[in-house]
Amino acid sequence: VCIHRVRSCSSIRFIKSKYVCVFDKSALKFSHQQRLFRTSAVSCGQIVQFKLSDIGEGITEVTVKEWYIKEGDSVSQFDSICEVQSDKASVTITSRYDGVIRKLHYSIDDIAFVGKPLVDIEIDASKGVASEEDVVETPPMSHEEHTHQEIKGHKTLATPAVRRLAMENNIKLSEVVGTGKDNRILKEDILNYLAKQTGAILPPSPKAEIVPPLRKTETVPAAPKDKARKIPVPVSRPIAFSGKDKTEPVTGFQKAMVKTMSAALKIPHFGYCDEIDLTQLVQLREELKPLAELRGVKISFMPFFIKAASLGLLQYPILNASLDENCQNVTYKASHNIGVAMDTEQGLIVPNVKNVQVCSVFDIAVELNRLQSLGSAGQLGTSDLTGGTFTLSNIGTIGGTYAKPVILPPEVAIGALGKIQVLPRFNGKGEVFKAQIMNVSWSADHRIIDGATMARFSNLWKSYLENPASMLLDLK
Repeated sequence: VCIHRVRSCSSIRFIKSKYVCVFDKSALKFSHQQRLFRTSAVSCGQIVQFKLSDIGEGITEVTVKEWYIKEGDSVSQFDSICEVQSDKASVTITSRYDGVIRKLHYSIDDIAFVGKPLVDIEIDASKGVASEEDVVETPPMSHEEHTHQEIKGHKTLATPAVRRLAMENNIKLSEVVGTGKDNRILKEDILNYLAKQTGAILPPSPKAEIVPPLRKTETVPAAPKDKARKIPVPVSRPIAFSGKDKTEPVTGFQKAMVKTMSAALKIPHFGYCDEIDLTQLVQLREELKPLAELRGVKISFMPFFIKAASLGLLQYPILNASLDENCQNVTYKASHNIGVAMDTEQGLIVPNVKNVQVCSVFDIAVELNRLQSLGSAGQLGTSDLTGGTFTLSNIGTIGGTYAKPVILPPEVAIGALGKIQVLPRFNGKGEVFKAQIMNVSWSADHRIIDGATMARFSNLWKSYLENPASMLLDLK
C-alpha cells in the first residue's frame, strides 16, 4: 500500500508528497491520541506559486486593479483571477490550475512584477502539475475541509472566448446555465442570458452575430446629451484642502503618455486647419440613427469621419506610413488602423479600429461601440491599443474649436476635430443660410510630409463629408 511519508510528533504533518511502498505500523506513533487513521481520509495538497507571466510589449510591472477571487475560493483553469493595468492596457489574468486560493500576494493598487508570485493555489498533489520550485510546504487540509471546499467552489466549464464575452458584458458565469457537454457554457448560452436580461430578440441569421445585444443602460432611449447640457457642470465631488503637498508616482496610462509625448516632441510638426460644412451629413445621420438603433448600435458622426479618412488615405498613402528611427526608410502600412482618442477615468487612451479600408460605416460604428464600452470600464486589451497607423481626436465632444494635436509615434499624421456649431454662411446665390460647421486641425511629420500633400488630403476628406453621397462611389 502506498502511503505518504510522515514523522512522529504530537500531530501528523506532511512534509512532501514522496511515496514509499512499505506500510509499517510502527512508523505511526502518537503521544496523545491512540487512534489509527486510514490514509485515504486525509487530503494533501501542493501549493503552487502562480507567477505573473510576461504579457508582452516589454512590460515588466503592472498595477493590480481588481481581484475576482479571495483566499479560500476554488478556481478552475481559465477562471479570471484578477485585472491588472500596465502603461499600455488592462489585462485579465486567468488561472492555469484547478485548486483553492491560499494566498494573495498583492492588494488593490499594488505594483506587481512580471515573474514574481501573484497568488498561491493549492492543487491536488496527484495531478502533479507544479514544478519543483513552485511547490512550498504546507499543513494538510482535513477531509471535511476538502469536501466543503469542493461543494462550495463551483467549477464552471467554458472556453476563454466565452469567458471573454461574459466579462465584456459584466455577466457572472455562475448565473448562466450551460447547455454543452458536462454543463459547459456555450456562446449561445451567454447570448440567451443577455436576451432574457435585456428583452432583446436575437435574430436567427448568422449575420446577426456582428450586432451586440443591447446593454441594460441602453434599453430606454436617453435625450441627446449635446442638446440637454448647454453649460459645463461642476465636479460633484467635495474638494478638500489639506494644506500639504502630495507626491504620487506616475503610473498606468499616465506613464505611457509621458513616454509617448516625450518621443513625439522630437518630431518637427506642422499644422493645417480648415472648416467643414456638415449640414448634409447631419441630415444623413438623423435618417440612419433609427435604423442603427434597431440593430442595437449607436451611430455617431465618428464612423463617417473615420471612413472618409480611410478613403483619403487610399489616395495619399504617405499619411498612413511610418519613418524609422534613422530616417532612412519609410514603411507604407497596408492596413488602415485608425485610432480614436478617448477621455476616460484612467486618462487619455487611443484604441484603434482595425482594417478600416475593408469596413463599412456600420462595421466601424459597431467596433466603436465596443471600444467605448471597454474603455469606460478600463478593460481595453493590448491589441486594441497597439498597431495604430493614423489618428483622429474628437476634442469637440468636450469643447473647443481648434486644437494643436501631437503626433503619436510611429505615426506621421493626426487630426483634431472641433465641436459642430450652427453658423451663418452664404450659398452660391449669396443668400444666408444656417450651416453646421466643424473645424479640423491637422498635424503632420514635416520630415516626410509637405503642406501641399496635407492640404490635398484634407480637401478630399472634406469633400466626402460635405457630400456624403459621393462616398458611395469609392466604398468597397
